[in-house]
Amino acid sequence: MFTDNPALLGLVTITLGVGGCLGYFYFSNVILDAVIFPAKGANAGRNINRANMVRPWLFLFPALFALTLYLAYPVFETLRLSLTDRDQGGAFVGLANYRQMMNEAKFWEAVRNNMLWLIVVPAASTAFGLLVAQLTDRIRWGNLAKSLIFMPMAISFVGASVIFKLIYDTRPEEQNQIGVLNAVWLKFDGGAGSVFFLQILPTILLAGFACVVAYVVWTLVRDFVAGGRNRALWLIPLQLLAVAGGLWLIWITIGSAAGVWLADLPYGKAQTWLTLPFYNNFFLMVVLVWIQTGFAMVILSAALRGIPEETVEAAIVDGANPFQVFFKIKVPQIIGTIVVVWTTITLTVLKIFDIVFAMTNGQWETQVLANYMYDKLFRANDWGIGSASAIVIMFLVTPILVWNVYNARKEMR
Repeated sequence: MFTDNPALLGLVTITLGVGGCLGYFYFSNVILDAVIFPAKGANAGRNINRANMVRPWLFLFPALFALTLYLAYPVFETLRLSLTDRDQGGAFVGLANYRQMMNEAKFWEAVRNNMLWLIVVPAASTAFGLLVAQLTDRIRWGNLAKSLIFMPMAISFVGASVIFKLIYDTRPEEQNQIGVLNAVWLKFDGGAGSVFFLQILPTILLAGFACVVAYVVWTLVRDFVAGGRNRALWLIPLQLLAVAGGLWLIWITIGSAAGVWLADLPYGKAQTWLTLPFYNNFFLMVVLVWIQTGFAMVILSAALRGIPEETVEAAIVDGANPFQVFFKIKVPQIIGTIVVVWTTITLTVLKIFDIVFAMTNGQWETQVLANYMYDKLFRANDWGIGSASAIVIMFLVTPILVWNVYNARKEMR
C-alpha cells in the first residue's frame, strides 16, 4: 500500500522518524529520573547530580550511534575486506591486495591523474574565486555577477557533466556540430585570428599563470629564509614541498607554452576532445573549477569585506598601487581563509568520481582513484582491491581533514 503511494510513504516516514525521536528523548528521561536515579529518599541530591551527568549522553547517543554505524563501522569493515580475498572465500591474505593493486598500470594512472587534479583544480578555483570576489566588490552590479557565478553550485556534478559533455560533443564532418567547442574550433582555419586565439592568447595566459606561481614560490622562499628559529619545525617540509611543487608547475607551464607553438594544430577538423590523452583531463577539470569557483568567491568575498579599511587607507597614503594593496595588504590578512577554501576544495578533488564517471568512465587515460575503486568493487566484483583503493583514498583525505579541524579550533581559540 505504501509503495504505491510515495506521498503517503513519505508522510509515514516523517511521522515515525520525528515521533520516534520525541518518544526516545521523553521516555529515556523519564526512566533516568524515575527509575535509575530517582530524586527522592536519602540519596536524592546525589541522584540528581548523577542524572544530570548522564543526561547529555542520552541526547548524544543517537548521533554517536549513527556516526558509529555509518562512519566508523564502514572504515573498519573496509580495512578488513582489503586484507581478504573473495576468490578464496574471504580468507585473510594480508597485504596481497595492496601489492596487486600497485602492480596495475591503471592504479598509477589514477594516482597520477588525482595528483594533477590536486594541483590544478584547488589552485584555479581559489584564484578565480579570489579574483571575482575582488573585482565584483568594485562594480554596481557586483551582487548580480556573484549570483550568476554562484549558480553552478546549485547543479549536481552529474548535471554539470551532461552540460559540458554537450559542449565537447563531436559529430561527423558531414553533420552540423552541436558542441560549442567544436563549432568555435571549426571557425579557425589558419590566418591571424587562429594565431592570436590558439597561440598568442594561450601563451599569455600560461605566462601569467607561471608568473603568479613564481611569485608564490618567491614568497615561500623569502619567508623560509626570514623565519629563522621562530619557524615551526613541522612547517619546514610543507614549505619545501610547496616550493618544489611550484617549480614543477612553472616547468610544466613553460613546456606547455612551447608546445602551443610547436604543435601541428588540425585546423578545420572537428576534434573528439574527451579522447585526447592528457588534455582531456583538463577538459574534465574545467567542470569542477566552474562549480567550485562560486564557493570560493562567496567565502573569500566575506573575508575581503572583513579587512579593516584603516590598513588599506594607510597603504594608499604610503603610495602603494592597487596591486601592492591587494597582494601585500589584503591577501596576507585573509591567508587563513584562503587556506581553508583551498583545503576544502582539495577534499572534494580527492573524492572526485561523478564527473569522470559521467563523461569518460575513466577511459582514454582519465582514470581517478574513486572511479578505479568503483570499477573494482562493482564491475570486477573484487572487494579486496576495491577496498584497498578506498583505504588509499581515506589516507589521502585524513591529513587534510585533520588540518582543517586544527585550523578551525585554532581560530575559535
